[in-house]
Amino acid sequence: MQANCSQLRSPPGTTGSDDASASQCVHSRLIEGSRLHSGDVHIQINNIPKECAENPSSRNIRSGVHSCTHGCIHSRSRSDSHSEARQPDDTATESGEHGGSSFSEFRYLFKWLQKSLPYILILGVKLVMQHITGISLGIGLLTTFMYANKSIVNQVFLRERSSKIQCVWLLVFLTGSSVLLYYTFHSQSLYYSLVFLNPTLDHLSFWEVLWIVGITDFILKFLFMDLKCLILLVPSFIMPFKSKGYWYMLLEELCQYYRTFVPIPVWFRYLISYGEFGNVIRWSLGILLALLYLILKLLDFFGHLRTFRRVLRIFFTRPSYGVAASKRQCSDVDDICSVCQAEFQKPILLICQHIFCEECITLWFNREKTCPLCRTVISDHINKWKDGATSSHLQIY
Repeated sequence: MQANCSQLRSPPGTTGSDDASASQCVHSRLIEGSRLHSGDVHIQINNIPKECAENPSSRNIRSGVHSCTHGCIHSRSRSDSHSEARQPDDTATESGEHGGSSFSEFRYLFKWLQKSLPYILILGVKLVMQHITGISLGIGLLTTFMYANKSIVNQVFLRERSSKIQCVWLLVFLTGSSVLLYYTFHSQSLYYSLVFLNPTLDHLSFWEVLWIVGITDFILKFLFMDLKCLILLVPSFIMPFKSKGYWYMLLEELCQYYRTFVPIPVWFRYLISYGEFGNVIRWSLGILLALLYLILKLLDFFGHLRTFRRVLRIFFTRPSYGVAASKRQCSDVDDICSVCQAEFQKPILLICQHIFCEECITLWFNREKTCPLCRTVISDHINKWKDGATSSHLQIY
């Protein structure tokens, strides 16, 4: 830098030397700019030679340098702006690639399932052939339950017009199905499960446990449905329709409560004999699993106990939905019940001042909590089992 600046101070007569000095000055400024840009060396020149300032050629060169510098700055700013503009495109491209990879994985899985479908069908047919007896029996029990449950609900809805022959047929059909089932598999003593005993099986596998628990659950449903058929056969002058509804509800709650605890001995025996390890490990793990199972059943017991206590309170107190309506109040509505469109039979006046037949409104509140006309809330709970229905839930644990 000192040599270049000394050359700039040479006499004005030498033109070539001026051009050389100007070029050297420009070269030094370029080097200085590059160093400033790189951040390595920072040199500041305060005094610019007069000759270099007055020389037009040096001005041109400097203007070229400045234009080049500005061009570089503009090019850098444009490249930065282009890179920033390309960032969303890159993000979109990456998301597109991710979506494409997910789609390709899904397509690969679909192709694998398509290729494996014949083998899956072969294994499925083999599994069905191995358990054809259990599957056929399960379908038969489910069909029998659905038919009997729907028939009982229809007969309860008909009230006094219910068919006694139909009720007797349901009673015989359900009882005969239970006896025939236990007689067919008498060697296994499946009826032991009804009284909390283990059937006579040497070794309990997982499928055998499901077999025993499932059959026991269906048989218990059939037994309590037989009791509901017996209630249907009781004449109305002995047991009114309203009282029958409470008995249906009580029987269903008892059935669910009993079905909750019947599978405990079978599952407990299966969990105790769990594993193929040594004696100590097998018994330790089996006892731990059995204790966890008992704890869960104990929690389930308290949940059912609260429900059962509420049902018992309703059964014994027999809460009424209103008071008996007078003849004057009935005459105000032309002595016609808006539910059955007939004359009042034991009219009941609700808190919303609407009058209905006692049996009509009792049947209504088996499924609803509000008045049929104004939708005023009358009942706190829906006693859905008062219509004679049986829960379709399969208690397998």
